[in-house]
Amino acid sequence: MTSEAAQTDVAALSFEDALQQLETIVRQLEQGNVPLERSIEMYERGAQLRKHCDGLLKAAEAKVEKIQMNQDGSAAGTVPLDPETA
Repeated sequence: MTSEAAQTDVAALSFEDALQQLETIVRQLEQGNVPLERSIEMYERGAQLRKHCDGLLKAAEAKVEKIQMNQDGSAAGTVPLDPETA
């Protein structure tokens, strides 16, 4: 699989699927019984998966908002979830 094809493949993954693959790679690398060439390929794939997961998390964080309520119970608008970063 070419690097470009691998990146396209990673981009199509959901967060959960990418994280599961990343956890599997980490577990296999930690066991230490993977040949060097395969370890390098797995590490590169893991880096792509981590970057993808990070991007998905940042996109989700940008969408998460806290709804403020008026005294009558109606929605007054939205504010960022973490007002310290706004």
